[in-house]
Amino acid sequence: MVKELIINSTPAGVTIALIEDKQLVELHKEQINNNYAVGDIYLGRIKKNMLGLNAAFVDVGYEKDAFLHYFDLGPQVQSLIKLTKIKRNGSGTGTLLENLKLEADINKAGKISDVLTKNMLIPVQIAKEPISTKGPRLSSDLSIAGRYVVLVPFSNTISVSKKIKSNTERNRLKKIIESIKPQNFGVIIRTVSEGRGVAEMQKDLLDLIAKWENFTRKLPTAEPSRKVWGEMDRSSTLIRDILNPDFTNVYVNTPELFDDIRSYVHDISPEMEKIVKLYKQKEPIFDHFGVEKQIKNAFGKTVNLPGGAYLVIEHTEALHVIDVNSGNRTASKENQEENALQVNKEAAKEIARQLRLRDMGGIVVIDFIDMHKATNRKMLFDYLRELMLLDRAKHTILPPSKFGLVQITRQRVRPEMNIVTVEKCPACDGTGEIKASIVLMDDIENNLNYILREQNEKGVTLCVHPYIEAYITKGFLSLQRRWFFKYGQWIKVKAQSSYHLTEFHFISSKDEEIKL
Repeated sequence: MVKELIINSTPAGVTIALIEDKQLVELHKEQINNNYAVGDIYLGRIKKNMLGLNAAFVDVGYEKDAFLHYFDLGPQVQSLIKLTKIKRNGSGTGTLLENLKLEADINKAGKISDVLTKNMLIPVQIAKEPISTKGPRLSSDLSIAGRYVVLVPFSNTISVSKKIKSNTERNRLKKIIESIKPQNFGVIIRTVSEGRGVAEMQKDLLDLIAKWENFTRKLPTAEPSRKVWGEMDRSSTLIRDILNPDFTNVYVNTPELFDDIRSYVHDISPEMEKIVKLYKQKEPIFDHFGVEKQIKNAFGKTVNLPGGAYLVIEHTEALHVIDVNSGNRTASKENQEENALQVNKEAAKEIARQLRLRDMGGIVVIDFIDMHKATNRKMLFDYLRELMLLDRAKHTILPPSKFGLVQITRQRVRPEMNIVTVEKCPACDGTGEIKASIVLMDDIENNLNYILREQNEKGVTLCVHPYIEAYITKGFLSLQRRWFFKYGQWIKVKAQSSYHLTEFHFISSKDEEIKL
């Protein structure tokens, strides 16, 4: 399987597309102003305890208080509270935990009021980003993830990923970590550690220890309800978690982000630095690699399958429902069962992709086409489970119910990716009528005249539909050339295939849209 990452950086944020065998399987968006990313640590202030929920509402600076359940406190929360008090009082020395006497684990069946009190300050980590009307979900069982290991303060346990099956390899990795980990720190050894040497494991662990020391140095002066330590940006986090020898290319469209990512890949996996490439073409990066077209095809209520079948995907607050329809696929009565199995397997493959692509979480109910043979139902269930092994989110799949429904629960830590592909026509504003195309060029020239002569903008780019771009630029005495003689500067004209015929925008030299 050939894997590629296509990273599109714009002033509004970064969009990351994961491509497997030329097919889009994951899409991630990181907004510039996203201050509540999973893994960030805040110095939270307890607003109030909710005894009925056995949870607390915590002020982390978000418009709505964040939610911290008793089960998410972590067994060593008392040690974390103790460390926080010591650091805030200025009486602690050192940034590690070798001099800290750990407290006893809290009672698993205890009450939130036994641990937390109003206005108490406690470091908390974002476990789920704000979703819909809910604030962030928190945990005080802190952990810092690296490429090969996860550092867990206030513990001395070393655990190994269950996906590493070899007992010899598990013991080897444990011995490596035991020899280098500091006291009162636990470590979780990740799946990608398999086969790695001492130097790589040690470097990764030392990087995480440095991040913990950075956090503890900031703790004494940190403002309540503010971020103390932040995770890496989304693109680096994604590369850290999924980068493996299967990747052939990582394309980035801006030099600044390219340098950051190449430097990060060099640090974690020097032999793969060469796969990070700067995209230099004029065509938008997502258009060049066919990502934009796949996004438009993949999102929306109806998703068409290659064989003529299609999916209908409905979203509610509580769950997602996917209906499988055979469409124009026809079959005689003799092979109706076989036809249903083929359509269902085709649908299962697309559903596994859609769950990753849209990052659908919570409960997902799938209504496959009815099959009468138990062997076929089991074959479909096993096939779906195999496809879902590629999904990094935690999930559980139940066998088909007696109504033929398959239920999936899938971990949700971020808002679902939702891209609207059917919109009210921006050209006619839903009226079905647009301004006469003959006056389009007058509109463009009037706005251009205002921008260049009234606002004195330099280095302006005009973005239009490809037909309009051709009309402006083609020919020796093109309109673009006449503009040059008129205004004394060259106006770049850029074709955007996603624009409707009469849509146009002006972009400044700083790559920002000029508002008219």
